[in-house]
Amino acid sequence: MSDKSQLSPNALAFIGLSNEYCHALEQAAETERDDFVAAMTRLLPRIYISAADIPATDDMDEVYYIDDALDEDNYDAVRRGIEAVLGEDDTYLEVFEEDMKYSDTPIAASIAEGLSDIYQVLFNFLSAVKDSTEENIVSALALVGEDFRQYWSRPLCNVLRALNHIRYSQD
Repeated sequence: MSDKSQLSPNALAFIGLSNEYCHALEQAAETERDDFVAAMTRLLPRIYISAADIPATDDMDEVYYIDDALDEDNYDAVRRGIEAVLGEDDTYLEVFEEDMKYSDTPIAASIAEGLSDIYQVLFNFLSAVKDSTEENIVSALALVGEDFRQYWSRPLCNVLRALNHIRYSQD
């Protein structure tokens, strides 16, 4: 085995940020609304930058598979905790929804659901890399980076926009 690590400083930062994010969401129900919103508006941009910097791989067939470690009850508990903290501020109008261009009616979205969807990705990732080999961690990073580019980057940005509105639009 080589002494040189395959894990870049960005990879280590992403793992740390993922852990911090999951912990913050698991503790949301015990957090004051303003503190929770402030934490999310600090964490989400850092996660976005770190995930965007995960290098793409051309050979996704060889990539490590990430099992679903998060069960539905845990997901729902996290989502409900966030909903309780945000109250009526949980709902926002989604303007980037694909169906919006065909609709005269605004499409509502839930911050709690968006944050919980990201939580699910990061929780499963952390479960997969915990006590794993460095090679598997690199493969799992490639997979979560691809998933970020294809799916969860957009919800992250949308939820961040809604949280930013809550944080800085106070009377």
